[in-house]
Amino acid sequence: MGQISLPKPANLIIGILTSIPELLFQIDKTLEVYFGPIDLRSDILPFTFTEYYNEEMGTGIQRQFYSFEKLIMPDEIAPIKVQTNTLEETIASSKKYPVQRPINIDPGYMNESRLILASTKDFSHRIYLRDGIYAEVTLNYRGGRHESFPWTFPDYKSADYQNFFLKAREVYVKKLKGKEHY
Repeated sequence: MGQISLPKPANLIIGILTSIPELLFQIDKTLEVYFGPIDLRSDILPFTFTEYYNEEMGTGIQRQFYSFEKLIMPDEIAPIKVQTNTLEETIASSKKYPVQRPINIDPGYMNESRLILASTKDFSHRIYLRDGIYAEVTLNYRGGRHESFPWTFPDYKSADYQNFFLKAREVYVKKLKGKEHY
């Protein structure tokens, strides 16, 4: 019989989508209030992989990822997703912006072997966590690189995203080495 044990802490990763440049330059400070200091930022990348969000978010959508200094336990991702959804709703209900959905805040976490994304949408490859939140393994780390799955969003397969996730993994592994109780 296997021994029950707790998982290692994971690295919180949050992806932002927005067509409002000022929001992109403000949201990191808001996220740091909730989740602590950011230790790694991706470049700001054009989001050209789909027009799925254009109707509610407008055109010229950009993407940026953040990695957070403080590690989380994997089961914290469900309440974090609830928190980021509430933040999205607060920003949208302010009516300060000319689009229905000014920002999309997508949390997930990374460990040594995978990137997990949280979602409010159920699908065959997603597992229910709690509070209406599901999780999916989006990328698998093997052989020095991240591998995708048939359900992985096309943007997560791109070189720019992959480069950020590799850097974030390096930072995460260094953080783990600094923890002596593992």
